[in-house]
Amino acid sequence: MFTITDLVQPENLAEAYQILTDKRNNTILGGCAFLKMGKKQINKGIDLTKLNLNYIREQDGFIVIGAMTSLRELETHPLLKENYNGILPKSVRDIIGVQFRNGVTVGASIYSKYGFSDLITAMLCLDTEVELFKGGRMSLADFLARPLEKDLLVRLWIQKTVRQATYLSFRSSASDYAVLNVAVSKLDNHWTIVVGARPSKADIAFGASEMLEQEELTLERIEEAAQRASEELSFGTNTRGTAVYRKALCKTLVKRGIMEVAACKSN
Repeated sequence: MFTITDLVQPENLAEAYQILTDKRNNTILGGCAFLKMGKKQINKGIDLTKLNLNYIREQDGFIVIGAMTSLRELETHPLLKENYNGILPKSVRDIIGVQFRNGVTVGASIYSKYGFSDLITAMLCLDTEVELFKGGRMSLADFLARPLEKDLLVRLWIQKTVRQATYLSFRSSASDYAVLNVAVSKLDNHWTIVVGARPSKADIAFGASEMLEQEELTLERIEEAAQRASEELSFGTNTRGTAVYRKALCKTLVKRGIMEVAACKSN
């Protein structure tokens, strides 16, 4: 449960940023899904609903997603189903339940850099950029590597390409967080392998990705790349699984992901 002393609805991004940075415990309110799970005293809760940040559209060769777009809208939007083999709808469709996905926003999911995030894993294997009000526009990988600081995530830009992609996860139960999740994509001969819920935040297996570009893609090469991904990334232990278990899952899911993408036909 969280408590709010004052609720404000700024008229523009500059006003929202000013309120956010005015005091340490002023907080942006997205869907509030994860705020409800903890205890927090918020001085000013900043509601962004007046800023028209709820949209999915094509613009200048990109698919642009506003920060207040819900995960449910990602799941059902035709534009996202038609591109990248529907990886984004696939990555969010098993997150708890429809009611929950109706409340959770894209901006909160990405900005918080949750280690268990299915969406970050899927987004990271695409050509995704993050646009911050103060920090500007940067690749998602660069954003994830930056220290967490107060800013407003305005929108996401995903380059519209014929990149083939897939998303896989392993859950102990249908509505639980993933024990491990994996996204694999390919554009021309450039591969990207991403592993998340390690349980730390998603990261790219650069060495394994590069292995797929060197020679003809044989079953042996796929197995070697999957093994490399499990070795170059680190894994931890929590209530959902041990580091050893996650490492074994990584090899299996990465191999399956590579084979699924290799079987895709270009759009």
